[in-house]
Amino acid sequence: MTALPFILLIVAVIAGYLVNRIASRAIRDGGDRLHSLTNYHGLFSALLILVPVLTFILLWLVLQGPVIDGMVMRGLPGGSLDGLDSGGTQLVLAEIKSIANGQVFGTPADWKIAAAERYGQLQSNAGWVLVIAVALLSLALLGFARSRVAADFRARQGVEKIVSGLMIFCSTVAIFTTIGIIVSLTYETIRFLDAVPLTDFLFGTNWEPQIPLREDQIAADGAFGWLPVFVGTIVITVVALAVAVPIGLFSAIYLNEFAPRKFRSVVKPFLEILAGVPTVVYGFFAILVVAPAIRNFGQSIGLDVAPNTALAAGGVMGIMLIPFISSFADDALSAVPRALRDGALGLGSTRGEMMTTVLFPAALPGIVGGVLLAVSRAIGETMIVVMAAGLIAKMTINPLDSVTTVTVQIVTLLIGDTSFDNPKTLAAFALGMMLFLVTLIINIFALRIVRKYREAYD
Repeated sequence: MTALPFILLIVAVIAGYLVNRIASRAIRDGGDRLHSLTNYHGLFSALLILVPVLTFILLWLVLQGPVIDGMVMRGLPGGSLDGLDSGGTQLVLAEIKSIANGQVFGTPADWKIAAAERYGQLQSNAGWVLVIAVALLSLALLGFARSRVAADFRARQGVEKIVSGLMIFCSTVAIFTTIGIIVSLTYETIRFLDAVPLTDFLFGTNWEPQIPLREDQIAADGAFGWLPVFVGTIVITVVALAVAVPIGLFSAIYLNEFAPRKFRSVVKPFLEILAGVPTVVYGFFAILVVAPAIRNFGQSIGLDVAPNTALAAGGVMGIMLIPFISSFADDALSAVPRALRDGALGLGSTRGEMMTTVLFPAALPGIVGGVLLAVSRAIGETMIVVMAAGLIAKMTINPLDSVTTVTVQIVTLLIGDTSFDNPKTLAAFALGMMLFLVTLIINIFALRIVRKYREAYD
């Protein structure tokens, strides 16, 4: 039943496109000159049906559940919910839905069976009402679109206006989504700072987010200094970039400027395969191959290497980031105008000098974008760090030691049944706010570099 309104919508969109296109073609074949092409007449009808009807369907599906739930709960016999709080009421509603879906446990009360039957009937009626409403609305819009077909109708402008409205709407959604994320993080961070002083969070060197399980528990206040977590994130990110940036840039430069065409056609697809490997596979590779190899090598030369090291996690993460940097750098180098290359070579530069003095600086904005993407991926990576670097927060910059990152701690704090009323859980939002601010600063710094070199070479 849920799919039937969407099927009707697809049929109506196709029918509207064909009807208006045929009608406009008939006017053109009759000798009148159309203002817009026949395809625009068809697209105008299709979009005029698609946008309002799809919006109507989505709003109906969003509101249908709460409305039916309220009708069912209001129709229960008196006294059925006496003494129940909101949680108990939700459990009763969940049991009624389970009975309506055929999942019966034990012997439910007669009033619950009757409520389940009413719930199923309301769901069925709502589905058929939606189908009828979609059909009528589609027919009305199709008729209106058909009535607009004329030789002087500006169908192209109509299509552009609808598409422009959709783009403005999508942009507005993106903006308000960002604002919503910032507001939610800020609100929960303020709640966290009401329980933990700001100075302890920003400058504390111990991260042990604990809460008391009983009133007489000793040392139950915990420690919420984020510096060990932030330092661990920086260490792993630096190790990853130390691996990814040189390899990615040099491979892009070689493939773009020096490699034979056949070699490039074979190597570049293999290089980009790395981008499609799941991060959990990289985590297995790090913990089963790289970490033991580093530990054995360290023991052979007398170094104390932890079982889980930042070097193993960061090194494997760097391998994962190579295709991002390489692809961005290759695209940026390819986008440099040919005149700059030919001019440098014509003035006597070698290919290496042309690359270092002209091509690379001109492509730097695109290269910075690739490096920035790699930094964001490194900061936000979780699975590789969990498997290869550990969960213990240590105030150390030794890459041979085990560390943790901001994202790993956020996941750890929010695992299981969480209640957002204690410092331990709210600490995840504070870490998220700090991660947001750090990423924002990196973006601002990168944009300044891009703007500087773009002005020099535009």
